Amino acid sequence: MNRLQSLQRLRSETFDVCVIGGGATGAGCALDAQLRGLQTALIEKEDFAAETSGKSTKLVHGGVRYLEQAVKKLDWGQFRLVQKALKERKTMLDNAPYLAHPLALLTPCYTWWESWYYATGLRLYDWIAGEANLLPSRRLSRRQALEQLPALAAERLHGAVLYYDGQFDDARYNVMLAKTASEAGAAVANHLQAIGFKKNSEGKLGAVTVRNRLTEEIFNIRADAFVNAAGPFADTLRQMANPRVSPRVRMSKGAHVVLPREVMPGDTALLIPKTDDGRVIFAIPWLDQLLVGTTDTEMPDSDGEGRPNEPVLLQEETDYLLGYLNRYLSVKVTADQVRSGFAGRRPLLQANPDANTKELVRDHEVETDPVSGLFSIMGGKWTTYRLMAQDTVDAVLTALKKDRTTTRTTWHCLSGASDYAPEGWKTLVSPAGIPAEVARHWWSKYGTNAARVAQLAREQPGWLEPLVEGYPHRQAEVIYAVRHEMACTLRDVLARRLSLEVVDWQATMRATRQTAALMRSELGWTAEREEAETNEYLARLYRYQLMAGKTRMTEKPVVET
Repeated sequence: MNRLQSLQRLRSETFDVCVIGGGATGAGCALDAQLRGLQTALIEKEDFAAETSGKSTKLVHGGVRYLEQAVKKLDWGQFRLVQKALKERKTMLDNAPYLAHPLALLTPCYTWWESWYYATGLRLYDWIAGEANLLPSRRLSRRQALEQLPALAAERLHGAVLYYDGQFDDARYNVMLAKTASEAGAAVANHLQAIGFKKNSEGKLGAVTVRNRLTEEIFNIRADAFVNAAGPFADTLRQMANPRVSPRVRMSKGAHVVLPREVMPGDTALLIPKTDDGRVIFAIPWLDQLLVGTTDTEMPDSDGEGRPNEPVLLQEETDYLLGYLNRYLSVKVTADQVRSGFAGRRPLLQANPDANTKELVRDHEVETDPVSGLFSIMGGKWTTYRLMAQDTVDAVLTALKKDRTTTRTTWHCLSGASDYAPEGWKTLVSPAGIPAEVARHWWSKYGTNAARVAQLAREQPGWLEPLVEGYPHRQAEVIYAVRHEMACTLRDVLARRLSLEVVDWQATMRATRQTAALMRSELGWTAEREEAETNEYLARLYRYQLMAGKTRMTEKPVVET
């Protein structure tokens, strides 16, 4: 992905379709459209996966809770969503095996009835998946449950049920969707905000006016069709195109905490099947840490003074999640052990305005505005992003009176997945002198593109040095993120390309100045720009820790140079 080249194309070309929003759905739409022969533009106001798509629980799943609601309420809509998601789960794992893989999840049971109830439900889950099932679920005895998850509290434990879903690196998967679309021929650019539309004499959209948030340049992008894939901000674009439309999106907030892996060793995740407010909570091994989430609370659109809310992990959410986790562990966890955390918006498609957000179906809808012609894809969930894109592109092809060709995204591998083999990391070790642990890390982050990272490490000896002690990231990854993955800011690199911010705030603060120095050399920042970017980002990380209730912090928000 080359941002400067994309910007030149966006200024000068007329596209068949322009997709606004670079999350999973928007990037998926761009890839599908380009592969089906439409000349496609993709723009994102912040960065790929900066919002909802980078703040998930990192699961590729059908949704066991949705299945339970489907059975209890005889809700065909919930059942169909689970059915579709389970088939898509397998497709996501197949198309990017270096970023997604099966995950064992254990549900503790404290009575014979619970064991039977959950085992029956998960057998139904397996049956619905059919040939796309990953591995069969099974009941475990008390002894087997403790062998599988030794950190479990043994008191009152009757047994457990073990089942399998998918796990993935959501931010990198999203970035790879955008990169794959770019490699297929789409013009892709982040940090490009839609600020208005130009209409033709019939009132239909003919161009979108955008602002380059890095340079403040304003220009128009011309296209025959426009797709609104803005997720939480879909209503803003809908009303920008047609002020008379009514809001359709309800906002829910989901928060997560990240703990040291030793809190719950092993490769098995824990599913807490029911909270007092009717949710489920997951404790999942992820990137050598333990991810715990999520909450589900109503989230206002703004802070009361018209400024958009940024969802962050709050102390009461930390307490809530740790409180439930501690009910199931033999050794209790404290807030001082929290290494990081995050929260995100969930844009839920509103049908019943009186419904609680946790009761809203996570299905999607493609809306075509008859006045402006804007296509809006709303609702849905990460696992069904490909189906959402397919339905959207089908609607665009019909409106443009083009042949509705069959989608290719069912089997089209993402960048880095072609010719991928699990043991391929070994090819990086000998010729480049890359340590085995670094090669394995690169292979799991970049797939076959890891060869380019290794090549950069050979260019400059210093680029093979650690970015921060205690983690496998190397300086070459920062260079690669800027040159090949369109990273433009510190947060683009540290939060979404490397995911360091998501797993360890303190380590991220220690890595910030080195990252900024590397980016300055690549992007041509002035010394003043480097200092401003650094201090702003450190202050942000410091604030996140305070909001989450972290009282013991060894780093200051601004470090002397």
